[in-house]
Amino acid sequence: MTLKTTLKLSAAAASLAILAGCASTSDLEDVRQTAEAAQADAAEARSIAVQAQNTANQAQRDAQSALQMSEQNREEMDRMFQRSMQK
Repeated sequence: MTLKTTLKLSAAAASLAILAGCASTSDLEDVRQTAEAAQADAAEARSIAVQAQNTANQAQRDAQSALQMSEQNREEMDRMFQRSMQK
């Protein structure tokens, strides 16, 4: 091989190495963007889950309140029935 051919091959190899490096950087950028998108999706999912938990907690409080009112009404109806039976 001549010096000129060796230099051409070396230049071609160097160009390929640089292109491969750019492709790797591009791939890393794609991976970073994908990871950031996944983090954003996870944050949104967490926010939705917190809202759902808050709604469920409010529903539980409402159900407990309704149960308590129902029990109070039943006790009052029992007392009214007992009074009516005594007369």
